[in-house]
Amino acid sequence: MIDIVAVLTEQHDYKKAKSYWTTLKSRLNKENSQLVTNCDQLKMTAQDGKMRLTDVADTQTLFRIIQSIPSKKAEPIKLWLAKVGNERIQEITDPEQSLNRARENWQKAGRSKKWIEKRMSGQETRNKLTDYWQENEVKTGLEFATLTNIIHSEWSDFFG
Repeated sequence: MIDIVAVLTEQHDYKKAKSYWTTLKSRLNKENSQLVTNCDQLKMTAQDGKMRLTDVADTQTLFRIIQSIPSKKAEPIKLWLAKVGNERIQEITDPEQSLNRARENWQKAGRSKKWIEKRMSGQETRNKLTDYWQENEVKTGLEFATLTNIIHSEWSDFFG
């Protein structure tokens, strides 16, 4: 977290970045924010080569912390999060948009139209099959995971 704070606040001095993070954690705790609670500590290699505990967070918590840092470097991330959030809300009201977005993303990743159509068709087939399994009491734990993995492996080998 200190590295992220250092970048976003353009603070090159580690001690000052650490102090900023400590102050931010304190402020968030006073606001009864759960963000700091959601941070864990993990041993990582420090600049001196020794393993030291440092604060780490999952992606969701990290984005929330970034939103709480007033910084011109954080602003593009905040704008992107607002854009993605808006897109997600649009997709909820019109699910076809998420399909179109997936198609666009696969095209940007260099996938062929044939690959994309096969992938989307395969997903629809998988959904129908897993619905059938649920209706016929296939357990959603290991059995479900095993069957889904077999389908995915077969599909990946065939179309990969």
